[in-house]
Amino acid sequence: MRIIRGKYGRRRFDVPSNISARPTTDFARENIFNVLENLVDFEGKSALDLFAGTGAISIEFLSRECARVTAVEKAAVQYRFIKSVAERLGDINLNLIKGDVFKFVQTCTEKFDIIFADPPYDLKNFGEVPELILNSAMLKPDTIVIIEHSKNYDFSHLPGFMEHRVYGSVNFSIFRPGETDNETAL
Repeated sequence: MRIIRGKYGRRRFDVPSNISARPTTDFARENIFNVLENLVDFEGKSALDLFAGTGAISIEFLSRECARVTAVEKAAVQYRFIKSVAERLGDINLNLIKGDVFKFVQTCTEKFDIIFADPPYDLKNFGEVPELILNSAMLKPDTIVIIEHSKNYDFSHLPGFMEHRVYGSVNFSIFRPGETDNETAL
């Protein structure tokens, strides 16, 4: 796993071979962060990484100076890997939660500036994830929500939909639920 940019840029971490996550490719991660950099200044922001997997998205947020990043991961192998990376970096701004994303979203009242979700593509109720997040108590008026998904999904009908991006086989739907017009810059 390679960190693309920021204070941890170019650092590499060996992902355990027994990890069951499907990490976002470096190519897709670099491109979606380029898009996000045009929408938000990461410095001082709070970010949430749901279905954190290898933690690459969380570490990118930290690397780009987010003040606080919460990562939620259920699988023990992935959780331990993310924890070890954060410990090696010595970064205290990561709040790592081992738990079920659906329970977390339903009970969380903390509000985030950026929410990223990368559910397993074969998750039985995958299609419910965007609405669950968009209807949660975790949104500020200008929260940006990014859902990573396969080409089999189209979330453009959901409130706050801004755009759909495709990088290879990776698709991202970007939302800003509080937006009332087409302005996207902060």
